[in-house]
Order: sequence, then structure tokens, then C-alpha cells
Amino acid sequence: MPVLTKLPLLKEIRAGRIRITPFRRANLGPASYDLTLGSHFRFFKKPQSAMVVNESTDYRKITKLIRTKGPVTLMPGQLAQAITEEKITLPEDICGWLQGRSRFARLGLVVHITASFMQPGINNRQVLELFNAGPFPLTIKPGLRVCQFIFERCEGKAKYGGRFRGQRL
Repeated sequence: MPVLTKLPLLKEIRAGRIRITPFRRANLGPASYDLTLGSHFRFFKKPQSAMVVNESTDYRKITKLIRTKGPVTLMPGQLAQAITEEKITLPEDICGWLQGRSRFARLGLVVHITASFMQPGINNRQVLELFNAGPFPLTIKPGLRVCQFIFERCEGKAKYGGRFRGQRL
């Protein structure tokens, strides 16, 4: 299916079919939209025992939510969750892909480990899995244009109705 480039994407935004809140024209690229890092982070607690992984496992039990307007530092090998400042609303015939930006990948910052596909019909902010794969501590700050969202047309219509609709960090 085709990826939306700048002009078709702007047309969908102007028509109100795609909503990005807040929208900043400067974040619009040739075939993607840069999303900024919000001010909510989840850091993993020190493990006390093994975590059983199944459909009902709750990540909130093993993480601590931190709200900050200041910088946070990821140590080498450290994983944290974060959320984008922008909320994205898609129609039932457009889906998307969340990808890191090359400039930060070159420093060892992984922005999305898995689950980078965003279903048609979503209406939420995007949760990021930030991982420092490099040898140096990385300090990041809310407001950083940390990742990009790539929009793609679907064949047919569908709407996400899963566990993380309306997600919060």
C-alpha cells in the first residue's frame, strides 16, 4: 500500500481525516511526521523476582511513572518507556509505522523496540520503548523530535479496538 508523502498527508490533515494534536508544520517531512518526546517516563524498578509474561501481565507493576520537564538520562543497556506529546487520530483506511530517527540511532538510541505498527482508527499518543544500545549515557529532554510516524493507506477499512486504545503511559 502507498505511503503518504507531504502533499497527500497535508490534504488528509486539512480535510480532518488525520488529526495530529498539537500539529507543527516544521515537523512535517517528505514522507513522515516527526513526533516529540512528552514529559512522562516509566523506568523499570529493580527486579525482586521473575515476571511471568502472559496476556494479563501489567507493565505498571514493574515500572515507576516519572513526570518531568527536565532531561532524563538513559544508561547503557537501560530501557524506559515514554510517550509522545502528540496525539494521532487516524481514519479507518489509514495506518502507520513508528520509526526512530537516524540521527539518534547513530548514538545508540533505540526508540521503538517492537510493535511499531499503528492500527487504522487509532486515537492516542504513542508509547515509545527507549533503549540505550550505545556505550555512553544518553541524556534526552521532553520536546525532542525523537521519532517519525509514517502514514500508509489501507486496502479496506478497519478500526483498532484493543487493550491500548486511548492509551496513557
